[in-house]
Amino acid sequence: MRRRLLLLLTAVIVLGAAAFAAGVWNARADPVVRTARVALRDWPAGAAPIRAAVLSDIHIGSMAMDEARLSRIVAQVNTLHPDIVLIAGDFINGYGAEDALKVEAPLTAALSRLRAPLGVVAVPGNHDHGTSIAAVRAALTRAGVTVLANQALRRGPLAIGGVDDDYSHADNLPATMAALRSMGGAAVLLTHSPDLATKLPAAAPFMIAGHTHCGQVRLPVIGPPILPVRTHKRYLCGMIDDRGHQVLVTAGLGTSDLPIRWRAPPDLWLLTLGPARQPRVSRSPT
Repeated sequence: MRRRLLLLLTAVIVLGAAAFAAGVWNARADPVVRTARVALRDWPAGAAPIRAAVLSDIHIGSMAMDEARLSRIVAQVNTLHPDIVLIAGDFINGYGAEDALKVEAPLTAALSRLRAPLGVVAVPGNHDHGTSIAAVRAALTRAGVTVLANQALRRGPLAIGGVDDDYSHADNLPATMAALRSMGGAAVLLTHSPDLATKLPAAAPFMIAGHTHCGQVRLPVIGPPILPVRTHKRYLCGMIDDRGHQVLVTAGLGTSDLPIRWRAPPDLWLLTLGPARQPRVSRSPT
């Protein structure tokens, strides 16, 4: 009997270690590239459509995301030749200031190699606020990334409103919407947590978010054991038609807490933004 228990315990340990290793392998895989066409209201007459690469949840500093992997992803993004790169927060892995300070240099080094004619625009996430938002801002600024926090700017035909993180209670949607209206152009909202969608007015602009990791670990039948949204699971993943406007929730690139992914692969999106076209989602060949 004792021998059987030891064999069973050994089998459980081996299977657990194998499952963890496979989860880390999944988490470190090159992100799936998902594509969509999105029609935006108030597209400037005569302006050509643009290609926007959407990234989120880098979480540098974990077993799933080091500088080498982030640099590889940056190179992958550059091969897509986006006109603009939008990053929906959570650059840091961890919960203390030291977690941000120790990855400032590698974060700057990797992101400074992104290439897009209209630049790179980002918003903070809850891990950025929870570690050191000052260190994150400094690293991004050195990399040439424009950080928006309840602000808006114009880039080409786009008016981009960057709403600070709802999950951290740092958001100011009215201020962002007012700034957007003063910009003109086709409006897009960029934020970290998709829970902000519950605060949007009717006919709000197309919104881009991350935060959920699309569940990160999605078990058969029951799905993700932890839902990282506070409002409704419809905001968990993908392109969502929400009360007449659209919300995109990307799975992101990294992980938080455990450095593993199951049935929720890392992804990035390449959006074609323009007038009078409906979204069409597809998966790139792998």
